[in-house]
Amino acid sequence: MEKRKLEKLGIETSLLGFGCMRFPTTAEGKIDEPEAERMMDRAIAAGVNYIDTAYPYHNGESELVVGRVMKKYDRSSFYLATKLPIWMVKDASDVKRLCGEQLKKLQTDYIDFYLVHALNGKRFDELVELGCIEELEDLKREGKIKYLGFSFHDGYEAFEHILNYRDWDFCQIQLNYMDTEEQAGLKGYELTEKKNVPLIIMEPIKGGSLAAFAEDITGMFRSLDAEASIASYALRWVGSLPNVKVILSGMSTMEQVEDNLKTFDNFKPLTEKERDTIEQVVTLINSRVQNGCTGCRYCMPCPAGVNIPGCFSAWNRYHMYQNYNVVSWQWEKEVGEEHQAKNCIQCGKCEAACPQKLAIREDLKKVQADLDKKEFMI
Repeated sequence: MEKRKLEKLGIETSLLGFGCMRFPTTAEGKIDEPEAERMMDRAIAAGVNYIDTAYPYHNGESELVVGRVMKKYDRSSFYLATKLPIWMVKDASDVKRLCGEQLKKLQTDYIDFYLVHALNGKRFDELVELGCIEELEDLKREGKIKYLGFSFHDGYEAFEHILNYRDWDFCQIQLNYMDTEEQAGLKGYELTEKKNVPLIIMEPIKGGSLAAFAEDITGMFRSLDAEASIASYALRWVGSLPNVKVILSGMSTMEQVEDNLKTFDNFKPLTEKERDTIEQVVTLINSRVQNGCTGCRYCMPCPAGVNIPGCFSAWNRYHMYQNYNVVSWQWEKEVGEEHQAKNCIQCGKCEAACPQKLAIREDLKKVQADLDKKEFMI
C-alpha cells in the first residue's frame, strides 16, 4: 500500500483513504453493516489506515457503524477523520457539544483528523465571529482532536482567505482532472504546497463521472492498458501530485475496494504518455458542452418555475460524459419534474435577461428531448 509522509505532523498515512459516505445499503436504505464491515476489513488488511466519516453521512448512521467496526482494532493503528457539522453550530458552545456526541458515536477518546465541514467564505467568517475557532483549538489542547483542518466548497479567493487565517494542520479540497479550475482548483493546491499544509482530496473521480465513458474515450484509456480500470487513471492523476497525502474514495462494493487496492498497492505516478492522453480526454469532454450557460442566474426566477441553470447543467454534463447515469439524480431529483425544461411557456423573459444571449427557449426543447431519450446509458 502506497504511504505518504505528512512531515508537518510527523505521521504517515495510506494514500488511499476509506470514505464512509457511500456504504452499501439494504433495500430499506439502511447501511448494510456486515458488508460494510467486510469491505473495511479488506481495505485495512491491505494497509489502508485512514478512515473518513462525517456527522450527516447516511443520515447520521455512518459514524455509528464506523465506531462499531473500528472498535476491534488497536486505536493507534489507524487514523480516524470526521467533521464538525457547521450548519448545526449556532453558538460557540455547540462545537464541544457536537464533538462530544461524535466521540460517543465513534466509541473513541479522540479524533485524529477533525474537519470544519464544507466551508465557504461567508460561513467561515460567521464561525470566526462566534468564537468557534478558539473552541476547536481548545479541543486540540485537551487531546480530543489531534489535527485540525477543514473541507472546502467555494472559490479560490475564499480558499486563500481561510488558508491564510491560521496555521492549519491539513485541509481537504475537491480535485480531479476535470475540475482543475473549479473551487480551490490547482491554484489552491499550489497554495497548500507553498504554505506546507498537507492535502486530503475528495471527489477524485468526480462522483463517478470519471469511472465510465462511452466507447471513444474508453478506447483511449484501453489503448494505454487493457487491464486498468478507467477510474484508476483519475486516482493516479491526483496521486501524482506530491502534496496530496490521502485520496478519499467512497466505496460501495467489494469490487470497488479491490479495484482501488490494485491501484494503490503498487502505485505508479502517471507517465508522460498517460498525461497526454488525459489532456486529450479533457479537451474532448469539454468540446461536447452544448451551450455556454455560466449559471449566473440572471434568467431566474422563471415564471413557469423552470430551473433553467439546473436544466442546462444536467444537459451539458449528459453530453460531456455521454452517460445518463452521471446526471440521473441531478435531473430527476435535484431539478425534478416540476422544474424541468418541458414546463417552459416560451415567454422569452429569460432570453431578454441572459448576458450570454443564449437561445434559451430552443435549447430547453433540446434539453427535454435529449434527457427523455436517455441515449447514453452505460
